[in-house]
Amino acid sequence: MKKLGKLREQIRPLTELEKLIEEVEVYLELASEESLEDQEAINEAAGILKTIKDQLDRLELQTLLNGKYDFCDAILSLHPGAGGLESQDWAEMLLRMYNRWCEQKGYEVELVDLLSDDEAGIKSATFIVRGHAAYGYLQAEKGVHRLIRISPYDTSKRRHTSFASVDVVPEVEEEEYQINADDLKIDTFRASGAGGQHVNKTDSAVRITHLPTGLVVTCQNNRSQHSNRTQALRVLQAKLAEIYRQEQAEAIDAERGQQKEIAWGSQIRTYTFHPFTLVKDHRTGFEMGQVEAVMDGAIDPFIDAYLRWKAMGKMPYK
Repeated sequence: MKKLGKLREQIRPLTELEKLIEEVEVYLELASEESLEDQEAINEAAGILKTIKDQLDRLELQTLLNGKYDFCDAILSLHPGAGGLESQDWAEMLLRMYNRWCEQKGYEVELVDLLSDDEAGIKSATFIVRGHAAYGYLQAEKGVHRLIRISPYDTSKRRHTSFASVDVVPEVEEEEYQINADDLKIDTFRASGAGGQHVNKTDSAVRITHLPTGLVVTCQNNRSQHSNRTQALRVLQAKLAEIYRQEQAEAIDAERGQQKEIAWGSQIRTYTFHPFTLVKDHRTGFEMGQVEAVMDGAIDPFIDAYLRWKAMGKMPYK
C-alpha cells in the first residue's frame, strides 16, 4: 500500500495536467465560435496555461530526483554550533522553519527527540518527515546554516553570528541494513521534555549507542519505552545505512556530502537579518531578500536551485 501510494502521487500531476489541457481546449473552442473573440474565454485559457506552466516546471524538477533514496522519507537532525545560547535559539528557528515547510507541502512530521534548553532554544532535535520525495527535496538542507542578526539576548544590541547544522538521511527499509544486537549499548532514563506525568516519572527515554561507530541516538518523545526503543533503532538504522553507502561510494560525498565544523567558513547558507535582509545559498549562488518568508517555510526556491545545481554536476547555478 505504501508503494501504491507513492506511485499514485507520481501519476497525480500528470492526470491533473490532462484535465487542465482539456479545459484550455474548451475555452479556446468557445472563443473561436464567437464572431468576435471572446475575451473572457481567452483570459480564462491564459490563466490555466499559466497554471500548466507552473506544474510543468515542478514536474521537470521531479525528473531530477533520480537517486535510489530520493523518494524515501527523511530523518533530520538539528544541532547548534558555535555561538552558545544564540545558536540554540537559531536551531529552534530552523526547526520551526522546517515544520512550516512541511505543513505547506502536506508532509507529516514525527518528532523523535527534542532536547530544549532551560534558558532558550534547543540543544538538539531529531524528527522524521514523511511525504512524497521528502528526502529528495530535503537533501538540499544538509549542512551548516549561518544566522546574522541583532541579538535579542544582547542588551547592547550588537550584531551576532550563529551557526547550526542540519543532517539529513533517508529512512531505509528494515531489511536493507541489519544491526547486530551485540554492537548496541542501550540505556534508559527519564525524559526531560514535556509529555505528561507518565513520561517524566518513569525511565521511558532510550539512548542507543552503536559501539563500533560511536553513533548515539536518543528518543524520548513517546510515553512507552518500547516505542522509544523502536523509534531510536529506526533512526540508528538509517544513519548506519548512510555510513555503509558512503563506504561503498566512489566519492564519500555522493549521498551525504562533506561534513564540516559547525562554525566560520563551513556554512552552506547564510540568513542575514541585519543590516539588510538576505538569504544566500553559497553552493548555488541563489539568494532571496524576503528573509521572513524563508523563515516561514518558503525554502522551495533554494531546494529547486540546489537540485538543478546538483544535476549540472555542481557547476555554477544560473
